[in-house]
Amino acid sequence: MDKASAGAVSDLIMSNPIDAVAFFNCHNLRYLCGFTGTDGVLLAWQDGAQFLTDSRYVSQAREQVAATEVREYQTKLEGVTEALVSAGIKRVGFDADVLTYSQVEQLRKHAKGRLEWVALGKAVQRLRCRKTVAEADQLAAAARLAAQVFQSVVSEIRPGQTEIQLARDLEVALLQAGGEEKAFDFIVASGVRGALPHGVASPKQLSEGELVTIDYGVRLNGYYSDETVTLALGNIPSKMREIFDIVLTAHDRALDRLRPGMKLSELDACARDYIAAKGYGDYFGHGLGHGVGLEVHEFPAVSPRSEDVVEEGMVLTIEPGIYLPGEGGVRIEDMVYVTADGGRILTELPKHYRNLLS
Repeated sequence: MDKASAGAVSDLIMSNPIDAVAFFNCHNLRYLCGFTGTDGVLLAWQDGAQFLTDSRYVSQAREQVAATEVREYQTKLEGVTEALVSAGIKRVGFDADVLTYSQVEQLRKHAKGRLEWVALGKAVQRLRCRKTVAEADQLAAAARLAAQVFQSVVSEIRPGQTEIQLARDLEVALLQAGGEEKAFDFIVASGVRGALPHGVASPKQLSEGELVTIDYGVRLNGYYSDETVTLALGNIPSKMREIFDIVLTAHDRALDRLRPGMKLSELDACARDYIAAKGYGDYFGHGLGHGVGLEVHEFPAVSPRSEDVVEEGMVLTIEPGIYLPGEGGVRIEDMVYVTADGGRILTELPKHYRNLLS
């Protein structure tokens, strides 16, 4: 681990009743020690660290991993137990959001009472929540690629095209342009399907006089983009234009008021209260946003229930929406990097009202 990673892990150990931490999450492995494979475990304590993996990844780990030692295991959970016991560890923290109950029970069985396993939740999630400028630049690069590809595809969006066709065209273009992987199953929700916040692309055909919401992203160099636009196909009903303007204003209000130190619930309220004041509070059911980084959904959640605060270095999505069953919906989303005096928007697509048939 580099100095910053070692310091973060040291702080984690000192602030919890543990002697070491076992990291199983592959994204944490990449962040803490540079490993880009899909299976391994990092064991870290105050004066050392071991990386364990199987025969598939030993050579790769020895090239990539910053750790005191790289060891091969035959069976993961037994190998982890043996390494910790050999190091004289007694209490081990683990990323509880990754291991299943069954796996923890197996670890306890292998340890035969020699180790105590301590579940760590938010404490581990927080390790990656504040991005460096270099990480923000990586996220911006992913967003830039996504925007460039979208602009090349947007001219092909037309009535008669199916939502699935649009999603596939966008995915193929992103991969051909150098994207490593799509961020998630793209949401393309047109017309009445716009009322579905997670309306994954369907065989429905786009029609003139509808809005179409497109939520998509790409992974580049391990980091993700996440962005949503809502576009018009021809002249739309006045009510749908009204909710578009409300959502856009709510989105802009949250971005304008974003500051380090404010509660995440307060940030959520910047958009939510405006939507409620316009009479649509019952139609905005999800949180305002979430963290983005080596995973497309990371800590923290931006919601009315959040007890955390905005911190400089966080990367958050701002994505208010209004969803009217049987009529349609609107969502507008940007990623923003929190700075000392506000935020740097990382996503690049314009969010103003756009009629693709005008």
